[in-house]
Amino acid sequence: MALFDLWDIHFGYPGRAPVLTGADMTLEAGERVCITGHNGAGKSTLLRIMVGLLRPEAGSVTAFGQPRRAEADFHEVRRRAGLVFQDPDDQLFCPTVAEDIAFGPLNLGASREEALGIVERVLKQLDLMHLRDRITHKLSGGEKRLVTLATVLAMEPDVLLLDEPTNGLDEANEARLVEVLLGLPQAMVVVSHDPHFRRRVGTRSLRLHEGRLTDAEPACRHAVTP
Repeated sequence: MALFDLWDIHFGYPGRAPVLTGADMTLEAGERVCITGHNGAGKSTLLRIMVGLLRPEAGSVTAFGQPRRAEADFHEVRRRAGLVFQDPDDQLFCPTVAEDIAFGPLNLGASREEALGIVERVLKQLDLMHLRDRITHKLSGGEKRLVTLATVLAMEPDVLLLDEPTNGLDEANEARLVEVLLGLPQAMVVVSHDPHFRRRVGTRSLRLHEGRLTDAEPACRHAVTP
């Protein structure tokens, strides 16, 4: 069973030309699907449609084996598919890094002790313990980007949706991000303009062009065990 199956997705913003005009995509367990395309092609729009933040004008979204149409249908999807936004400031809102990471688990009913344990585990996993008590809005752009990934991993999602995850990262942090992503069990959809990054992390690469998804350059073959 596919984790996501998008079929014939159409979408346009008011007063603008259509963005998606029949996009199809399937995400299977263990895949890391990379998506590229020019600015404004609809890559971020596609990720938002996958978790119900936007609704297609036509076509269907099936996630985790169930068709998803109404808002209530997407509540489970948002628990199981973690979206890391392109702009970290859209995602970080607590005073400190630890509080931002703990927010999701606490919201799902974890005790404070359990949430703090998750914070420690995720920060160690990403080698970010030095940021634990930092004030979030004073972080650099690259630091914020890694913390947003930490907030999503704290929710233990089945799927990761990453929108330009290398923006603002220096070479060392990008290398660390690649190492982390290759070590994660989750299936992923990764939007990225960086062909080198896509080849390193992707098992399959697609190009969004004129509203449709087509095969792009060959990706790496680092298999993930479902």
